[in-house]
Amino acid sequence: MPQTARFLPLVLASALALALPAIVLPTQSLAQAVGVSITVAPPPLPVYAQPIIPAAGYFWVPGYWAWGPAGYYWVPGTWVLPPAVGLLWTPGYWAWVDGGYFWHAGYWGPTVGFYGGIDYGFGYFGVGYLGGHWDHDHFFYNRAVNNFGHVHITNVYNAPVHNLAVTHVSFNGGHGGTSARPSTAEQAAFAQRHADPTAVQMQHEHAAAGNHSSLASVNHGRPAVAATPRAASFTGAGIVHSRGGGVPQHQAPAVHRAAQPGGAPRPAHVNGGAHPAPHGATPHAAPAAHEAPPHPQGGGHDDHGGGHGDDHPHP
Repeated sequence: MPQTARFLPLVLASALALALPAIVLPTQSLAQAVGVSITVAPPPLPVYAQPIIPAAGYFWVPGYWAWGPAGYYWVPGTWVLPPAVGLLWTPGYWAWVDGGYFWHAGYWGPTVGFYGGIDYGFGYFGVGYLGGHWDHDHFFYNRAVNNFGHVHITNVYNAPVHNLAVTHVSFNGGHGGTSARPSTAEQAAFAQRHADPTAVQMQHEHAAAGNHSSLASVNHGRPAVAATPRAASFTGAGIVHSRGGGVPQHQAPAVHRAAQPGGAPRPAHVNGGAHPAPHGATPHAAPAAHEAPPHPQGGGHDDHGGGHGDDHPHP
């Protein structure tokens, strides 16, 4: 029988082993929009730097556009504790299907699955995850795509990512979306037993939904709070502002009832699908990088709370 997820203690910086339950109960995402299609595309991904990791053991969850009664709103990228040892985060994504945009909710699982070929950055470049990997009960971080600041992280390696084209596309399919299709391995990852977003992630999304400045109609695709080191905390030290981004469409969005649930993938088209790269490998044709590699000793804070960045327009 599944065990109820419990809040996780902070992990000492010198040790990355996590004492975690094996299974968590499912939850529902606001962004999931089950049974609803939206006819206006989500805005392009905003430009922002990654805030400093709070402590060893935290995982990066990239920001995304969610849908609410007032339209699209930005859910800031943040660091969270995983629900169990060995689990990795597969981000959610919007996809154009049969005349509307549907949300495919993110999930935790032993393998990173398909997330629409969306380049969320910080290790999520459209295929797989290059930000780190599990070795038994220890997680090892890729220094090249994670911002440690002055936090001491013991289990690290350095695998720079090269030859990435910049893109801010926030949806799959349709006009102007990514053309990625799930590979056989990515379909298998979704079929594996996995866990829905944690209670902390849900709290984070609810907090974003209640923040008026998160609305795309208010921030014009450039949210004031683009990322935060602590989930559901949108003020104080470490908050990262967006440095640019696209402007959403201005026509009133139409919403239609539909049979396709937003949290479940459509039947996959395997031909032409992207294939996950092994941990630490350099992809040859992956979508864009969304951050500058952090400095080895954690220097180079930006103007908005310690995240690293470069001069290119990307999250």
